Amino acid sequence: MASLSLKNICKVYPNGFEAVKDFNLEIEDKEFIIFVGPSGCGKSTTLRMVAGLEEISSGELSIDGRVVNDVEPKDRDIAMVFQNYALYPHMTVFDNMAFGLKLRKVPKDEIKKKVEEAARILDLEKLLDRKPKALSGGQRQRVAMGRAIVREPKVFLMDEPLSNLDAKLRVQMRAEIASLHQRLGATIIYVTHDQTEAMTLGTRIVVLKDGLTMQVDSPQKLYNEPNNLFVAGFIGSPQMNFLDAVCHVNGENVTLQVGENSIVLPAAKGKKLSDGNYNGKTVVIGIRPEDIDEAQQGQDGQAGNIFNTKVTGYELLGSEVLLYYTINGASMTAKVDSSTKARLGDPIQLVMDIDKIHVFDKETELTITH
Repeated sequence: MASLSLKNICKVYPNGFEAVKDFNLEIEDKEFIIFVGPSGCGKSTTLRMVAGLEEISSGELSIDGRVVNDVEPKDRDIAMVFQNYALYPHMTVFDNMAFGLKLRKVPKDEIKKKVEEAARILDLEKLLDRKPKALSGGQRQRVAMGRAIVREPKVFLMDEPLSNLDAKLRVQMRAEIASLHQRLGATIIYVTHDQTEAMTLGTRIVVLKDGLTMQVDSPQKLYNEPNNLFVAGFIGSPQMNFLDAVCHVNGENVTLQVGENSIVLPAAKGKKLSDGNYNGKTVVIGIRPEDIDEAQQGQDGQAGNIFNTKVTGYELLGSEVLLYYTINGASMTAKVDSSTKARLGDPIQLVMDIDKIHVFDKETELTITH
């Protein structure tokens, strides 16, 4: 397998549109890297530049220390899996998987061995003589994966390979891709707009927006320590709640004023705000739905953090319930236990876990508290 290096990679189209701006990333051997972001953020364009399907406007792309900017796609030793499978309809599964090897004039017995091995890994052994039209979406996607595996490339590139599958199949295929990565010890770059896929598959995730890299980190770190408002809002489902608040510093006591409520911050978070001279300034509070709960008796010490509101929406998710409400004009979501008695239209008292509060600079949108 291989390591990759992308240095100052840019993509500018003839009309002047800059799709990718100064992209830098070092990918280690056997890593599973995910590019994630909204439509038009540059993730597929970056992947296609790695594949050689898109010309690099400026910057340097290396695979295993060899600069490949001007190397033909077929000579880069990479394999790509597309979202539309791109199978030949007139060929059997075996022939679809063997096609790339036949072009390379690999001996027949070696082709047979490699295809059968890939079919075994992907549970396609009984389907080798079928045509694509006789296969389900999940089976077709596995054939497309098999075609990539038999080539034993240095790098696998996957462009939204599961987006055409239904929800249940997507979950199943996610698990298969994860175990495939373990078994092959492959270097994989995977593009998706589905952040559940990103969180469950990636060893590291690259969050992109408007051609710019917002953050590169492990799934856990992205979730718990987002660098800015965009990453905080993009990663996590339902997304993080945001509220404007005015910061008040009184010695070591730092509070955030939201309407009539005054939240006392833990000392470490408060110190970041007082050190940053935020006294009197408006900041943005971020809190995840699962870090908000119904207030219990005996939480009087958190009086300023108990919000009185009304349930405007109720969604049962099985073991959990999403409650929708507003605080100070901002729409909010809480994820609570399904045993809750709260229903649509009910008055409710909610409390935030103050240790889980994120605070962002309203102007720069960068995080302040970690």
